[in-house]
Amino acid sequence: MAFVSESSHQKFLIARAWDSDIAHSFRRSPLTMTAAFLVVLIIGSAVLAPYIAPHDPFNPATLNLLDGFTPPMEPNAFTGNTYWLGTDDQGRDVFSAILYGSRISLFVGFAAVVFAMVLGVSLGLLAGFLGGWLDTIIMRVADVQLSFPSILIALLIFGIAQGFIAPQHREEMAIWVLIVAIGLSDWVQFARTVRGATLVERNKEYVQAARVIGLPPVLIMIRHVLPNVMGPVLVIATIGLALAIITEATLSFLGVGVPPTQPSLGTLIRIGQDFLFSGEWWIILFPSLTLLALALSVNLLGDWLRDALNPKLR
Repeated sequence: MAFVSESSHQKFLIARAWDSDIAHSFRRSPLTMTAAFLVVLIIGSAVLAPYIAPHDPFNPATLNLLDGFTPPMEPNAFTGNTYWLGTDDQGRDVFSAILYGSRISLFVGFAAVVFAMVLGVSLGLLAGFLGGWLDTIIMRVADVQLSFPSILIALLIFGIAQGFIAPQHREEMAIWVLIVAIGLSDWVQFARTVRGATLVERNKEYVQAARVIGLPPVLIMIRHVLPNVMGPVLVIATIGLALAIITEATLSFLGVGVPPTQPSLGTLIRIGQDFLFSGEWWIILFPSLTLLALALSVNLLGDWLRDALNPKLR
C-alpha cells in the first residue's frame, strides 16, 4: 500500500512539474528546445566519448602519421582509411578529438562556474547582510576588477599561479590552475547580484522574526536569506557557463590553457589555425562549429531561463 502511495505521489509531482509555468514556457519555444537538445547531445557525447569515439586521439600508440591530413569522408591515399571529419597533421581523428576535447572544455567550464558561484554568492551574502566595512571592501574590489576585461584577469591569475608551481608539476596542475583563474575572474557578477538581493531580503519580516528568536546571523543567512536570492544566481550561472567555456577556449588558443597532451576545443582550434591557409580547412572548422553550437545553445538556455523566472513576463 505504501508502494502504491509513493508511486502515486511521484506521478503527481511529475504531472505538476509538466504543467508548471516554466515547463509550459519551455514547450512553446522551439528555439529553446533546439538549444536544449544540442546541449544534451554535446554533453552526452562528451561523457560517453570513450565508448562512442572511433579512436583514442590522445594515445600515441594508435596514431599513424600516414593518415595525416585525410579529408572528411575520403579514403587516405596511403592507408585507405576513411574518417568522418578527417584527420589532423598527426593522423588524429578529428571527430574523436572533438569528443575528448569537449570533455575537458565542459569540465573546466562547469568547475569554474561552480567555483565562481560559491565564492561570489558567499561574498555577496556577507556584504549584503553584514554591511559596514566588509561590504565596502568587497564591493570596491569588485569595482576594480570590473574595470578590466575578464580574459586579462584570468591571464594574470594563470601566470601568477604558474609561477608558484614547480616546473615538473605545471602540466598536471594546468587544468586546476585554469579553473581557479577563470573562477576568480567571474565571481563579481554573482557577488553584486546576491548583495543587491540580500539588501532587500534582510529588512523583511521573516528575517526580523529570525533575529528576534535569537538565531545567529550565519544561520539566518544560510537557512532563510540564501534560498530567496538563488533565482538570479541560476540564470547568471547558466550564462556564465558559456562565457567560461569561451574563456577556456581563448586561453587554450593563446597557448596558456590546458597542456597539449590534453587538448580542449580551444587547443584543437589553435592547431587547425596553423593549417587553415594550406587547404586543410576541416581541422579548424569542425571544432569551431562545436564550440559555437555549445556556447550559443547555453546562452539561449540562459536567456530563456531569465525570462521564465521573471514574474513580470508571465
